[in-house]
Amino acid sequence: MVTSCQSAKGSARELLVRHLGRQPYETVWAAMRDFTDERDESTADELWLVEHDPVFTQGLAGKPEHLINPGNIPVVQTDRGGQVTYHGPGQVVAYPLLDLERLGVGVRCLVDRLEQAVIDVLAGHAVVGTRKDGAPGVFVDAAKIASIGLKVRRGRTYHGLAFNVDMDLTPFSWINPCGFAGLEMTQVSAHVPEAQWQDMADKLVKALAPLMGYHRTDIQDTMPEKLRTEAVVSGHS
Repeated sequence: MVTSCQSAKGSARELLVRHLGRQPYETVWAAMRDFTDERDESTADELWLVEHDPVFTQGLAGKPEHLINPGNIPVVQTDRGGQVTYHGPGQVVAYPLLDLERLGVGVRCLVDRLEQAVIDVLAGHAVVGTRKDGAPGVFVDAAKIASIGLKVRRGRTYHGLAFNVDMDLTPFSWINPCGFAGLEMTQVSAHVPEAQWQDMADKLVKALAPLMGYHRTDIQDTMPEKLRTEAVVSGHS
């Protein structure tokens, strides 16, 4: 299903998809910033898929009162939009590193299509995903299953989507997720017991690529050089 925002302009483009494995949040964040700063008009768009070590991240609008009891999990003040959220193993984190000006779409359109990709993946498993006004992401009934927070610099995006697949949801109870007190969180495995991270990640790519006008997807299981070097140094090779 195509969302209501306009189609990406131009011919079909290549999307380079990188499977980064499990990585510390700050290492990947730094690599995303570097990629965005160093890219030019000829740089292919990329989508990074990753699992993060446990971490709470505060967006630019984040308020301290939404961190109720973070315990031993680190809190990182980041430069994406939105409030506080949690990342951990079993969650598909997808970072679209896109040139929106070249694609001819706006930020709202990207958010719509990220949401639609999750909705389409859930629909393939007979799970109904919905949107809520003023709360970017996807819900199943009243519980949130996917969250979105983006950063746009010179028309190019980083940060992205967190899709709960099969994880320990307990740390979400230690914060007000996305700034909403009492917001219930859910995950795919609560509705599809056999759900697996890799399968959901693959389906997310297949759903998102055509929505954004990418008809060819090159899969690489390699990390950018800077990220690979930092990962080895930090012991996550």
